[in-house]
Amino acid sequence: MNKTIRNAAAFSLLLVLALLVRVTWVQAYEAKALADNDHNRRKIIAQYAQPLGDIIVAGSPVTGSQRTAGSDLAYKRTYTDGSLYSAVTGYSSQAYGATQLEGIHSTILDGTDTRLKNPVDALTGKQQKPGDVLTTIDPAVQKAASKALGDTKGAAVAIDPKTGAILGMVSTPSYDPSSISGTSDSAAWKKLLDDPDKPLVNRALRQPLPPGSTFKLVVAAAALEDGLYGSVDERTESPDPYTLPGTTTVLKNENASAPCENATIRTALQYSCNNVFAKLAADLGQDKVRETAEKFGFNDKQQDVPVRAYPSVYPSGMDKAQTALSGIGQFDVTATPLQMAMVSAAIANGGVMESPHMVSKTVDGDGNTLDSYEDGSSERIVSESVAEELRSAMVTVVDEGTGTNARIDGAEVGGKTGTAQHGENNSKTPYAWFTSYAKSSDSGKEVAVAVLIEDSGAARSEVSGNGLAAPIAQKMMKAALR
Repeated sequence: MNKTIRNAAAFSLLLVLALLVRVTWVQAYEAKALADNDHNRRKIIAQYAQPLGDIIVAGSPVTGSQRTAGSDLAYKRTYTDGSLYSAVTGYSSQAYGATQLEGIHSTILDGTDTRLKNPVDALTGKQQKPGDVLTTIDPAVQKAASKALGDTKGAAVAIDPKTGAILGMVSTPSYDPSSISGTSDSAAWKKLLDDPDKPLVNRALRQPLPPGSTFKLVVAAAALEDGLYGSVDERTESPDPYTLPGTTTVLKNENASAPCENATIRTALQYSCNNVFAKLAADLGQDKVRETAEKFGFNDKQQDVPVRAYPSVYPSGMDKAQTALSGIGQFDVTATPLQMAMVSAAIANGGVMESPHMVSKTVDGDGNTLDSYEDGSSERIVSESVAEELRSAMVTVVDEGTGTNARIDGAEVGGKTGTAQHGENNSKTPYAWFTSYAKSSDSGKEVAVAVLIEDSGAARSEVSGNGLAAPIAQKMMKAALR
C-alpha cells in the first residue's frame, strides 16, 4: 500500500471515530436537552398528539381538547367558562406556550411526565394517557367574585383559613384562553397584548400595589406582639394632628372629626386613624414592623400556590418619616390581594397561617394520586391571644366602623378597609381595598378574602374600600359560607 492510500485510510478512520464520539455524546448526554428544547418541533407535536388532561373544579373539568384539521398538532386546548377561570388555569397555546396551572403541570396534562409510564413504556418511549389537576376552587365563590367585580379593573382572592385552600381567584378584566389556544390566533393575541387594561396580567398574584390602610392590621399585630401596647383597648400615645418625624409634614386623617387623638388600636382600626398607625410604626421602628410583615409573607420571593406570586414588599433603608408612612401602607409598601387575604386568614385562624394553595392534588389517567397538596405547612405568625384581639377589633370595623358593607346575617365578620394613594402627589384615582374574614355560626365554615379595585371608573370622591371593595368581599364570603 502506497503512502497516499495509507494516509487517506488513516484520515478516514479518524473521521469515523470522531463521528462515533459525536453521536455517542449527543445520544448519551445531549438527548434530553435537545428533546426539551422549545424549538424542537417534535416536542410540541408530542404535547398535542392526544387530548390533554383536564383541570378540575369541584369534580368537573373546566378544560377540554378539540381535534384539529390540517395540522401536525392533532389536538388543541378548549375551555369551559374560560374567562371565569383564566386566573386559575392560565392558557395552553400551540403558538404562545402555557401559563399558570397549564404551564406548571404541563407534563402531567400532556402525558409526558415520566411518572405516568410503566417500566416497559419508559423503555419504548410510548406516550401514556395524561393525568388531571384537581383544584381547590369553589365555583360558587369564583362566580360570586367574577360577577361582583364585573367590568372593573381589579382582583379578589378567597382562602379557607383552616386549610390554606384557595377557594376563589379572579382578576379583571379577564380573557378567554380558548381565543389563543391554536396556531392561527395572532390577531386575538395582539389584541390582548395591546389592551391597556392588561387582561393577561393576573392581578391577584402578580401586580403588587400599595395596600393602604389594610396594612394597619400588620402594624397592629407588630405593636401587640412586641408589647408596645397590651391590648387593642389600651389608649395609645398618638397626637392628632401628627407631624412626620424630622419634617414639617402633617399627616391628616380621612375623617377630621374621628376620635383619633390617643385612640386605642380598636378605635384606630374602626375609624382608620392614620396618626395612630404612623406613630406606631415610627415607635416600633422599621425592623420590628418588617419582622412581623415577613412572618405574614411580605418579601417572600418564592411564594408558590403553586403559581409563583410576585413578592409583596415591605421596604428597608427608610428614615423615620418614611417608616411612619409605611405604617399606613404607603411609601414603598406593596401587596397583592393574595398577600392581604393571607393576613386575614392567619388572624382568623388563631394566628396560624396554613400554606395557601389552589391545587389539592394531581392524578394519573386512572385517578391515582401523583402529588398531594392537601396537608401543607403551618406557621405561627402571632400568638393566639394577639389574633383574638385583632379579630375583635376587625369585627368592630364591620359592625360599627368603616367596613359596614361587609356585614352578613348569622356570621361573625371582621375586616379592614383601605384607600391607597396613586400617582405623584396622589394625583390619580386611589386604589380601594378590603380584607376580611367570616365565620358561620351555623355551618362552622370560615373564609378570608381580599379585594382590590384598581380602577372602577368611579369619581375620585366616590372611591373607598367600604364603598367599592367591601360589597364584593361580602358576596364572596356569603358564597363560601353557604
